[in-house]
Amino acid sequence: MRGQFLTAVIGTFALFSVVACGDDGGSTSTAPQTTAAENKDAADLPNLVGKGLQSAQDAAQDAGFFNLMSHDSLGRGRTQIQDRNWRVCFQTPKAGKHSTETRVDLGAVQLEERCPANDAAIPNTGGTEMPRLTGKSVKVARLSLDTSTSMSVKDASGEDRAILVESNWKVCSQDPKPGAKLTGQPVSLTAVKFEEACP
Repeated sequence: MRGQFLTAVIGTFALFSVVACGDDGGSTSTAPQTTAAENKDAADLPNLVGKGLQSAQDAAQDAGFFNLMSHDSLGRGRTQIQDRNWRVCFQTPKAGKHSTETRVDLGAVQLEERCPANDAAIPNTGGTEMPRLTGKSVKVARLSLDTSTSMSVKDASGEDRAILVESNWKVCSQDPKPGAKLTGQPVSLTAVKFEEACP
């Protein structure tokens, strides 16, 4: 009788140990899965500077980054319609480990252009003072003003050319002058093409 009792106790203890080990094994196997899931949210963003814009975007996507945007590093506000005609001068954020949900912004110039020393800042819109617009593209000038502002642009060469692609024209003169209070008055600009000198 005592032998049967001892055998039952030992059997129960052994069964209990197997179940306990099974629980520990289950919890150990789930820990790496959690870590792997966390690691999937971060990846190494490569250095994209110097690459063609299309190649840079492909490399970023291959690394797991899909929230991509690009802009004109010369500050002319041109749209990168043919990515293969542009090359990357700046990238934000820089190369390194980042969340794959991070927005990757690539500053670029056309292939025949040189990268500027500094990436052109995106203009602030809707200030209360007239910004300095001379030297900027007509498109950027328009983006720098409140959307309700009336703006007229004339060809400064005197040839009365139509200004169709505003990113190809640079501002020569402006009225009101920089720093003037903006109270809803119309803005007048004169401009020439970027390859031309202002009169």
